[in-house]
Amino acid sequence: MKKIDRIREKVTIPPTSVYLSKMHDAGWRLVALEWEREIEFSGEPEIPEVEPGSEEIPFGLRIAGDCRHLEDDPLEMQTLKFLGEMIVQDISFRSMAEALNAREYRTRDGQPWNAAGVFKLIPRLIEVAPRVLTGSEWESRKKQLTKVAWNS
Repeated sequence: MKKIDRIREKVTIPPTSVYLSKMHDAGWRLVALEWEREIEFSGEPEIPEVEPGSEEIPFGLRIAGDCRHLEDDPLEMQTLKFLGEMIVQDISFRSMAEALNAREYRTRDGQPWNAAGVFKLIPRLIEVAPRVLTGSEWESRKKQLTKVAWNS
């Protein structure tokens, strides 16, 4: 699997076609443009500026289309639900990682799961479990799970 290399450049003058051609010839491809402008204050609460890369988006969430809030990431939420089921079954972290990989679930950076990665995800599962492990879907799924023999 190839790794993606990205750079972000601060623009002080508009890029010229010569510069864009030079970057293209060097193997780069343009994937986004970001625009900004000054607007009059509308009375809405100001959104605080966050330094890029200073805060990670919690697993199971992604930036919404309007770029103003977070929304559920369906694939990551499936991963959390599956992980919750395996916790209930008292499966080892290594076996959980193997089961996630067997279903072709991957980490955010596209890598296969390992026991350490699953372990690091547990605090997030604890946060989201009351929302994920509720409802009729969970009730019907819970009946299918094997019972765990505690203190056996």
